[in-house]
Amino acid sequence: RDAVQHFVERWAFVRNQKYPNYPPLSLSNTSAAAENQPSTVTLPPGGTMKPSCKVQVCRSVCDWSHGVPTEQSIQNAYIGLIQEAKHFIYIENQFFISNTVAGGLVVNLIAKALVERILKAATAGEKFKVIVMIPEVPGFPGKIEDTRTIKLIMAAQWRTVNRAGFSIAEMITKAGYDPKDYISYYHLRSYDRINGPRSFLENILKKTGYSYGHAQAALARIWLGAGNPEWDKNNGTLNTVEPEISPTRSWSIPKTIAEAKKILETYESASTPSDREVNDSVGQHALQDSTKLQDERWLGNNDEERNCIISELTYIHSKLMIVDDLKVVIGSANLNDRSMKGDGDSEIVVVVEDTDMIPSKMNGQSYQAARFAATFRRALFKEHLGLIPPQNCTPTNAHDVTTFMTPVPNAQIDTTNSPEDHLVEDPLSDEFLALWNGTAKNNTDIFWNIFRTVPNNAVKSWTDYNQDIPSVSEGHVVANLSAEEIKKQLSGVKGHIVQGYMDFLIEEPGLVGGWEWTWLNIFLPLYI
Repeated sequence: RDAVQHFVERWAFVRNQKYPNYPPLSLSNTSAAAENQPSTVTLPPGGTMKPSCKVQVCRSVCDWSHGVPTEQSIQNAYIGLIQEAKHFIYIENQFFISNTVAGGLVVNLIAKALVERILKAATAGEKFKVIVMIPEVPGFPGKIEDTRTIKLIMAAQWRTVNRAGFSIAEMITKAGYDPKDYISYYHLRSYDRINGPRSFLENILKKTGYSYGHAQAALARIWLGAGNPEWDKNNGTLNTVEPEISPTRSWSIPKTIAEAKKILETYESASTPSDREVNDSVGQHALQDSTKLQDERWLGNNDEERNCIISELTYIHSKLMIVDDLKVVIGSANLNDRSMKGDGDSEIVVVVEDTDMIPSKMNGQSYQAARFAATFRRALFKEHLGLIPPQNCTPTNAHDVTTFMTPVPNAQIDTTNSPEDHLVEDPLSDEFLALWNGTAKNNTDIFWNIFRTVPNNAVKSWTDYNQDIPSVSEGHVVANLSAEEIKKQLSGVKGHIVQGYMDFLIEEPGLVGGWEWTWLNIFLPLYI
């Protein structure tokens, strides 16, 4: 009923502002239809599944965004779940911006709830962990030093985590405890190889008269369909970069699909059977692949392969919190003021509590966990640690689609007794924490050694930044290593987890202070 109410209110609000000719919706009629939905779901090939989850809709809305009084029930849900937590909290979000004290520039108090719950555990001598997963660089691409928006958002997160006087770490330290015993931060990063050696692409151009850019433009026409006015009015151009050959340039999109198909057929005619043995991606080796990275074929020379090996952050856009493997909050809300204070961005989430309980472990003890929360967290952790097979799903290998990729009414395979599940079953066990932190450190060290990835905790000042930032293109190899040596080291990367770079630029206090962090900065709410 809550979801129906939100939809009807949204319909009425947008209709009244922009589309008065559209019909109104009746809350009573729509709610009645929703409540008449069956309580069981039919499963192929004929079984049934009775829903076992209790779901509460929460939202951030106000008069200007939704036509109702300000509501911040999402923030209330986060705070309430944190206060109720007994053992463990996992947060995965695009941002991590909050405050530990009321009355500050940042008004949401999720960080305050975290500090209070951690100090309660510390005082009682209880084991309690909070794991936070956020992007290495939040919000926007660009060079950190030259991009004001990135610096502001990162500074807001540092003020939440460990700087400026009232951060989570500083408040826990003031109380006499080590914050690292209770809360830790991580990012995700990946590697791959661009399948575009210069010599190979130049050979195709000589054979066919078409370049990689021509082929991309032809594909664009096929995907767009015939006669797209928005493209055609701009003379149908596509901006693209040819790997290892040229900077960004424009290509004319073919006028017809037939012309596009002819270009593609001609371009692909230069391919040979040996070409098809080269994988377009090699990133699957960070997961449980049956083959080895060192055995991957390559069509160019060794220097070209070295130049085509890259790394980049895996951007986290999810917004979720899992508490005690019992409850989950998930939806559209970032962990920042814009999403949490109610009168900023309009957001909607659901709080899910599954009544289907499964045997599990927590801090080495037998424990009853909720199936949805526990299996959801385990699936995420297995991916982050590389404990799943490669997820290669294309039209030619649809058999690799797993049940986790399909929606209801497809029943999911129960993996709770798998060896990989047991490795991540208990988020408080010493064995799990050693695996989690050991994998993060190992991956971090490998990426730093090969790519000099920034941010990094080794870079504590702008002086360090300017000395350590790679002279090559961002994400490309810096180390003086051969392609074989690079692949040998990268084969040690497991999953995508890396250590959180919370000490990055920590010797630059001006980033988290000054006039920009006062009420004089009237534009600050736009970013935090």
